[in-house]
Amino acid sequence: MDSDGTQDTRGTHANPVPRARSAVPPKPSVPPGMPPLPDGSAFLTWLRTPRPDAAPGVWRFGHRPRPQEEPELIPARQLLSGAVIAFLVGWLVWSLLWNGYLGGWWVLPLELFTPDSWGHSSDRVGNAIVWYGYYTLIALAIMVVVGRLGRWAELWRRYGPPAWRQAVPVPERPPTPEQDPAAWPHLRAVGADDAADRLAAEARAGLMRDVDHARIARAWQGVRSGRHSLASFRSAVVKDGAAACAHPSGFRDLPGRLARHDLVTGQVRLGTTADDPRNPYAYRGTGLALGPDLLGTSLLAVGPAGSGKTDRVVRPLAESLCLHALAGRAAVVVVGAAGAGLGPADAYDVVVRIAHPESVYDLDLYGGTTDPDEAAAVLAEALVGDLADPTPGGDSRRSTTVLAQLLGPYRAVHGRFPSVPELRGLLDGTPGPLAALRKALTDTGQESLLRELDARERQMAHPGDVGAVLADRIALLDRPAFAGFFDTSGQSRPFSLKALDHPVRVRIDLPARGHADASRILARLVLAQFTASVAVREDRSLFACLLLDDATGLVTPESVRGIQRLRSAGAGVVLTLRTLDDVPRPLRGPLLGAAGCRMALSGLTPWDGQDFAEVWGKEWIEARDVTDRQIIAETPAGKAVHALRRVITGKAPTARAVTVRQVERERWSASELAHGVPPGHAVLSLTNVKGEHAPPLLVDLGNPENLGD
Repeated sequence: MDSDGTQDTRGTHANPVPRARSAVPPKPSVPPGMPPLPDGSAFLTWLRTPRPDAAPGVWRFGHRPRPQEEPELIPARQLLSGAVIAFLVGWLVWSLLWNGYLGGWWVLPLELFTPDSWGHSSDRVGNAIVWYGYYTLIALAIMVVVGRLGRWAELWRRYGPPAWRQAVPVPERPPTPEQDPAAWPHLRAVGADDAADRLAAEARAGLMRDVDHARIARAWQGVRSGRHSLASFRSAVVKDGAAACAHPSGFRDLPGRLARHDLVTGQVRLGTTADDPRNPYAYRGTGLALGPDLLGTSLLAVGPAGSGKTDRVVRPLAESLCLHALAGRAAVVVVGAAGAGLGPADAYDVVVRIAHPESVYDLDLYGGTTDPDEAAAVLAEALVGDLADPTPGGDSRRSTTVLAQLLGPYRAVHGRFPSVPELRGLLDGTPGPLAALRKALTDTGQESLLRELDARERQMAHPGDVGAVLADRIALLDRPAFAGFFDTSGQSRPFSLKALDHPVRVRIDLPARGHADASRILARLVLAQFTASVAVREDRSLFACLLLDDATGLVTPESVRGIQRLRSAGAGVVLTLRTLDDVPRPLRGPLLGAAGCRMALSGLTPWDGQDFAEVWGKEWIEARDVTDRQIIAETPAGKAVHALRRVITGKAPTARAVTVRQVERERWSASELAHGVPPGHAVLSLTNVKGEHAPPLLVDLGNPENLGD
């Protein structure tokens, strides 16, 4: 007996039965500690999800189109009561006919169209079949009539098996190989079966991401357009599979995502169109998404601080464009204050942190150009563009001329453009720098440039010379905080917007505190360089986009003209403003007209709302005027009935008159924009590069992390 009370049976059997040997476990397929290979079913489901064509701004992933006009649905109570009453009426009619209360006229057709021998026949079964068949026909006719009156068909569609089948999702049939995007049929059509098989196998194994699919599709577009050869594309895909045609950075995804993206359509979801009567019925309840086709017409978002411009608009768009850049489809430049939350540094290839001593990259003050006239035009727009005449025809040509008179001679002598301190000295008219420049030009015999310098010196002596204004503005960049920036000697790593020929991801952090005027100058500089650079690109199929988180002080006559030219250059800008008061009054209309997509966020002021109301225009609507007129009874019986009705309903008997007329009203009035937009919402109108447009929509921007289907 053991200590726990159990009996020890060891040695009680002379020949104990040997135990069966345990089975050997199977050999693991992967070394210990390694995670199992991912499953590609989620990616294949995403890739095969239908994306039907839809109106501009509709989230196409899994979209179910709705009719253009809202169907007139009968209230459920009225529909059910009408169906029951119609059934009772039909039952009453049949009972009256069957019991003979309505006479026998309804059996005359049977007696007239049947032979007399049938009526005197002894065949009871045959007579029963004939008569009861006729009764059934009459009953069915009554059911058809009362069914139409009671709308039984609609009741069946709304509450019968058809509604049950819609509630239960029907599994879709697997697509055929010719229609399956995961089988890469367009590669097989040109004989690249080995490349298609490699990509399909990696998709099934879970080794392909949405960015990989978009990047390879972009490379295939290059093959079809003739920029790349089929042989090189095929060999790269067979060798590297889903990692083929990689981005120069080597990354295949972002460190993290906040918004929902669909790289097949190129869209990023910003919110949901509200189920509001002011929205077209086809848009209500659908996802609201933007893509390069809409950003190519530029976007202007106006809303006060805290309305969600950065978190709910700029950040998702920047994230989407960074994904497009990894796929080789876009180049993006994001400009904002330091710490504005425009995405982690790991999500960008180049991060220019101006006035930060640890910044790896510098900003090229002259945009990478070697033409003095072009450099002067861009720099003049940055320095004094906000001082130009704010009328649409105003410009800064005088400032451009002054800068060109100095930049041209300096570059001819030194082979580079002047740095900020050197340019400031030339604009101030300091004798030393001008004399040294004159001597160098004289020694090299460049008479034409000497004439430029002579003209500059003569203008300096005149009152009202713009050189003094330029010197004051350039002095804002000649501060100790910017001492290591804007270098032109080649000792730093300056970033130039000429690099937008490549799918680059750039973030430029402007100094947040203490240098507000310098930050505006730099933002105008980036905008001017962007509009100048994208206009001379060779590959305009690469979408280029500039996102300016705060465009205060950036809107000038020249910048408005530049924005108007971006659509034809395959580029666009995203501008955010706290209020339209930050834009000169003569430029507000041209700015709203230059932006194809306009967004008014909640909290807008009425005077800002007035500008949006004017640009969105008016529409014809059907107005109903209802008039209640009291009915006066003249007879004692009528007065008694009216008194009884007043006791029951609590209201005096009235007759209602309805007048329907067509009236023209504003799509969104200034008062509605100022007081009728709920928090977290915005009113957004859209226009794509094809000219298709969507009317102003009330959109629930929501939380980018919680946007469902």
